[in-house]
Amino acid sequence: MVNSRKSKGRNGRKERKAAIAFSYLLVYSLLVYATNGLYAQQTGETPQLVVSIIVDQLRGDYLQYFSSTFGEKGFKRLINEGLMYHSIEFGFPNVGEAASIASIYTGTYPYYNGITGDYKYDFSKNKEVSIVADDDYLGNYTSDKLSPLAVLASTVGDELRIASRGKSEVYAIAPNAAGAIISGGKYANGVFWLDDYNGKWATSTYYKEMPWYIDRHNTYEAIGNYPDRIWTQSHSHYIGFPYSTRTTPFSYNFSKNDKDRYLKIKQTSLINTEITNLANKFLESTNLGVDASPDLLAVTYYAGDYKLGPNPEEYSYEIQDIYYRLDKELEKLFDVIDRKVGIKRTLIVLTSTGYYDSAVSLSSEFKPTDEFYPNRCTALLNMYLMAIYGQGDWVNTYYNHQIYLNKKLAEEKQIKWPELVQNAAEFVAQFSGVQDVTTAGQWMVDDTGRSADFRRGMNVKLSGDIFIELQPGWKTANETNLLVKEYDRKRAIMSPLFIFGSYIKKENIYRTIKATEIAPTLSYILRIRPPNACKDLPLPELIK
Repeated sequence: MVNSRKSKGRNGRKERKAAIAFSYLLVYSLLVYATNGLYAQQTGETPQLVVSIIVDQLRGDYLQYFSSTFGEKGFKRLINEGLMYHSIEFGFPNVGEAASIASIYTGTYPYYNGITGDYKYDFSKNKEVSIVADDDYLGNYTSDKLSPLAVLASTVGDELRIASRGKSEVYAIAPNAAGAIISGGKYANGVFWLDDYNGKWATSTYYKEMPWYIDRHNTYEAIGNYPDRIWTQSHSHYIGFPYSTRTTPFSYNFSKNDKDRYLKIKQTSLINTEITNLANKFLESTNLGVDASPDLLAVTYYAGDYKLGPNPEEYSYEIQDIYYRLDKELEKLFDVIDRKVGIKRTLIVLTSTGYYDSAVSLSSEFKPTDEFYPNRCTALLNMYLMAIYGQGDWVNTYYNHQIYLNKKLAEEKQIKWPELVQNAAEFVAQFSGVQDVTTAGQWMVDDTGRSADFRRGMNVKLSGDIFIELQPGWKTANETNLLVKEYDRKRAIMSPLFIFGSYIKKENIYRTIKATEIAPTLSYILRIRPPNACKDLPLPELIK
C-alpha cells in the first residue's frame, strides 16, 4: 500500500510538471505567434502582384479640379485609402515621357540610365529616331525595330526577374513603344504598345514571348479592326474650368482612311480604354499574382491634352473628359484585380511623368514673347566659326535644345576642342531669347549647383556639346513646318504618387520627394535589391 501511494505521488508530480511545461510551451508559442503577427503587420507581407501605373502628364491639381465627376472606386479610392505624396520632382531639364519612365523604374537619372528623351539624333541616318531604336531586332505587328538595350541601368522588373530566377512574371503595356519597353526592362516576359499605323498591339522580337491571347486580341478585338471610332463628350458640360469657350459638346470621328488615325487616338480617352482591355487580358489569361513568386504589371495611361483638334484649347472639355474616363478605367482595372488576384494581395502604385504639354492656341493679343529659330542660329554660328577656323561644316545639327559640333573636323584641322566649344557657346549666348548656355565640358565636370540639373539630364554618348535654355515665354519654331511649335515643359506641375495596399497606412505627405526614390521603395517592398544605378533610399514612410 505504501509503495502504491508513493508511486501515485510520483506520477502525480510528473503529470503536474508536464502540465506546467505544456502551459509554458503554449504561452511561449502564443507569444511567438503574436510577435510574428505584429512583425508581419508592421512590415507587411510581400505582395503577390505589383501593378505599377504611370499616367503620362497626370496633374495633381486637375485631380482636385475634376474630382466632382469621379466615382468612389477609381482615383478617390487611392486618395481616401492610400498613401499619397502630393509632389514629385524629377531633377533634370526637358522632362518627357521616356526619360521620366526610365527615372521611375531605374531609380536614377538620364546621365546613368541613358534615356535622355523620347528620341535621339542618329548621325549615321541623319534623322531623329526612337530612343530605343535597334536595327538588330524586328517587330511583331509593327515595322519598328526596337529593343531595351538603350536602357543602360537595370529596372525594378529586371531585378525582380533576377531575384526570382525567372519565376516572377513581368509585363508592360503602354500607348507608345518607348514607354512600354523602358518600363518592362531587359528581362520582361513581354512588352506591348499600340502600333501607330495598324492599331494592333505590337512588340519586339527581342522579347521571345508573343502570347496566344495577344494574337487573338489583335485578330478580333484590337482597335485596328474597327472601321471607325468615335470620341464623344461624356457630359453636356464640365465645370472644372471657368475659362472654356466651347458651348457645345465635342465629337471626333477617327476614320480608318486617316493615316494619322492611331496617332490621334493616342491623345484621347480611347487609348486608355484599349490599355485597360489589354491589361485585363493579362490578368484573365495568365498566372499573374496567383503563384508563389511576386509578379509585376507595368501600365501606362495618357492624361495629356488633345492637341490635334481644329481649335485646341488649354482649358478644354476634352481634357476633363480624359480624366473622367480615366477614372472609370481605373475602376474597371481595380475590379478585375480584386476578382482575379485580390486587392489584399496586390500593391498598386500610381504616379505621373512630371510634365505637361499644353495645347495652347493663343490669339494675336496673347502671343508668346517671340520665337527662337534653330536653323538661323546654327547657320550664323557656322559662319562665325568659319571666320575663325576656316571653311567647313562646323555645326553638325541642332536637336532638342542642343547644338552638336563637328569634332572630326576640329581634329583634322588640329583645333583645340575646348576652345572651339567655348567660342561657339559665347556666340550663341548673344542671341535674342537665349537665357543661358551650358557646355558639355561644364556639366561633365561640375555636379554641383545649377550644373547638377544639366548633368543629371544629359548622357555622355547622346547629348550635344552646347545646351541652350530659352527665356520664359519664348518658343522654339520648327522651320520645316512653321505650324509646329515646341511646347513649353519648364512649368512645374503637381505630380502625385499614390501607394495603395492592404498594409499601407493612409497618409498625406506634402513634402517634395524625388522620382528616383520610387524604384528603391518598390524594391524594398518586393524584398529585392534596388536597380544597379540607384543611389536613393526607400521612402521613410514605407520603412517605419
